[in-house]
Amino acid sequence: MSPQDRTPLAESLVGDAQIRLLERLSNAAAVSGDEGEVRRIVLEEIRPLADEIRVDSLGNILAAHHAGRENAPRVMLAAHMDEIGFMIVGDDEDGLYRFDAVGGIDPRILPGKAVLVGESRIPGVIGARPIHMTTTEERRKTIPLDSLRIDLGPGGEGKAKPGDRAVFATTFQRLGSSVFGKALDNRLGVATVIELLRHAPANIELLAAFTVQEEIGARGARVAAYALHPDAAIAVDSTPAYDLPTWDQTENALYNTHLGAGPAIYIADGGTLADSRWVNHLIAAAGERGIPYQIRQPGRGGTDASAIQRQREGVPVISVSVPGRYAHTPGGIARIEDWQNTIALLSAGLEALPAGLFQPAA
Repeated sequence: MSPQDRTPLAESLVGDAQIRLLERLSNAAAVSGDEGEVRRIVLEEIRPLADEIRVDSLGNILAAHHAGRENAPRVMLAAHMDEIGFMIVGDDEDGLYRFDAVGGIDPRILPGKAVLVGESRIPGVIGARPIHMTTTEERRKTIPLDSLRIDLGPGGEGKAKPGDRAVFATTFQRLGSSVFGKALDNRLGVATVIELLRHAPANIELLAAFTVQEEIGARGARVAAYALHPDAAIAVDSTPAYDLPTWDQTENALYNTHLGAGPAIYIADGGTLADSRWVNHLIAAAGERGIPYQIRQPGRGGTDASAIQRQREGVPVISVSVPGRYAHTPGGIARIEDWQNTIALLSAGLEALPAGLFQPAA
């Protein structure tokens, strides 16, 4: 059968149930260090799918689906549960709270944004002086974080405390062939790894790590990789789609991934050089199945792969990401077909993984 005649594998793996799961994950609040809400959803989903599950002392979920044969390669799939957000650091009284950013957030986008604070998800807004009360010079500058406050309104005094997390108050929506929501980085990856557990191939020992604290330095992945001791690993994430028109109509070259072009296979990023055996294998699997893909151009940023790669005697790693617009903002957009094809590519690559691919070179 030619690639053109094949039905894309992803069509059987993503449907209404998977979209509903992504909605639950996106709407959940799980700022770095406080991933409990997403962790509960993941545990609920994977209990029927995995042979072993445990939660480590940092909060990573470590799951295993055993192979159907002995001496199968141990392959780790990592997807981080945490999201960017905020931490309350002080009470200025009258319902006003000082806060710090958790993860990479551009302060320019914050004034006027609605947020949800704490476990009770108290609604609030990030306040700043209105434009009528600022000078021309002030409007040319970004308002520093220490000049912003989260305002919980009348009666908000005492309802938050230092250490409470806050997230953007964005509700997930399906927009035709796209999805819109907060924290698609990396709830798309979490949902993808859940689906791969659901359809785990028999030729590998599949080790799923749903990690914590990626947004502040891939801390959970470092611990998870040490514990799982895999032969090879894939970080499943979301990467910025830098595909909007530019003012001078020149081609973007910073990230150069595009919505609708399929999963992004990394060859390098700010923290990792992808293992060439993984790169070649996944590209070959995509060609065999007729699955579209794109090469994520080398540049800044990084994934859990950087921490995994450096564990024990070293782990051959690669990152594969769903492209998405507006990363680390209140709302991102991704194409359902890109998510579908990411699942398809990873599933095909794992099913066809040669047993000795990652043996040390002679």
